[in-house]
Amino acid sequence: MDPSNGMVILITRGNGPTTTKPEDPGALKVFGFKDGVLTNHASVAPGNGLGFGPRHLDFHPTQPLVFVSIERQSELYVYRLEADHFLAREPIFIRPTLADPNHVQPAQAAGPIHVHPNGRFVYLTNRNSGLVEFEGKKVFGGGENNVAVFSIDGVGEPKLIQNIDAHTNHLRTFGIDPSGRMLVAASIQPIAMREGDGIGTLTAGRIVYRIGDDGKLTFVRKYEVDTGKYLQFWSGMITLA
Repeated sequence: MDPSNGMVILITRGNGPTTTKPEDPGALKVFGFKDGVLTNHASVAPGNGLGFGPRHLDFHPTQPLVFVSIERQSELYVYRLEADHFLAREPIFIRPTLADPNHVQPAQAAGPIHVHPNGRFVYLTNRNSGLVEFEGKKVFGGGENNVAVFSIDGVGEPKLIQNIDAHTNHLRTFGIDPSGRMLVAASIQPIAMREGDGIGTLTAGRIVYRIGDDGKLTFVRKYEVDTGKYLQFWSGMITLA
């Protein structure tokens, strides 16, 4: 739901191709919203949705801008909101989210995205939990697990200013406290890691970062979480009275 309460955007991620199945295209499904009723406005799908894998989006608090995390391509798209609760067909900015976009490992993906309450910064996660064979066991195959930080200028153009280590595997969700001073991210599960000639475990957890005045993050601590046979699938923040 956009801040004006007049639009709903539904993300349809799509899926990459496999050896037996072609790619499922992705799209942003745009609906008008009035008096509790949705009206179908448009399906925004660059290239007919092929090579377009949106995952999550957030709205700028004061400008008519939408920031979209493109999961399968590890990119950030910025769209402009148009009059009458429509979304522009093409993004005005496209930026890579990875610290090293020229060396992308298999299973790399962008995750959730949130705009800072002051509207000057955008945060999203890069996550990878791909596995490879090592001494008869499945271990982490490499890739980026971090939080990407973008500054936003006056016209909404994002500039990557930081990629900070996740200290865990696969940050699937995160939240920013209402004051804009703290970001807490949650990983989905532990993962086996190569440690020299042996195998260790990178634990799941909740990761706390401090947000500076410049928008950059500082690692504070990791709260380890024993997920057992389950997944730490969702996290968020609420304000208590």
